[in-house]
Amino acid sequence: MLTLNAKVDRAESIFAQLVLPYEMRENSRLRTALASGEDVAIFTARGTVLRNNELLKSDDGRVVQIIAAHEPTYRITCKTPHDLLRCAFHLGNRHTQTQVGEAFLRILQDSVLKQMLEGLGATVVEENAQFEPESGAYGGGSGHHHHGDNHYHAHGPLAPIPVRQKIHRPSDPQS
Repeated sequence: MLTLNAKVDRAESIFAQLVLPYEMRENSRLRTALASGEDVAIFTARGTVLRNNELLKSDDGRVVQIIAAHEPTYRITCKTPHDLLRCAFHLGNRHTQTQVGEAFLRILQDSVLKQMLEGLGATVVEENAQFEPESGAYGGGSGHHHHGDNHYHAHGPLAPIPVRQKIHRPSDPQS
């Protein structure tokens, strides 16, 4: 069995490509198979999300390219940036994994969310697309770089990660 356990930035040659839906790319421990039928195990640091075109290397030096599978998604657009921002707020309020594109949002298909978004005035179109949601403010970036593909790639945490954060409650004494 091929065991992949190290991310690499580049490789002289790629042994194989591994097409995975997002749900499988967010697992740091995974057993699956290449298109050839060869079993493969992925062991990455906890919390690692594999992104489209990332490279994983095995102990024997073989490199496998991760490809985001096309999956059933909704592409969300609005007439105004304000309306799109409202949709993003409501998706975030429901902790919905969301891909942010140039003047659109993308989520995995969910009929309840579709109804809510249409109620907010959004145009929601079914599409079969690669799903690359935001990693979150504290998720840490995956080290992506912009390759001229008109997609946003995270470069690190979007907000400072607090070492210790005091939670203030109304009942706390005034200092």
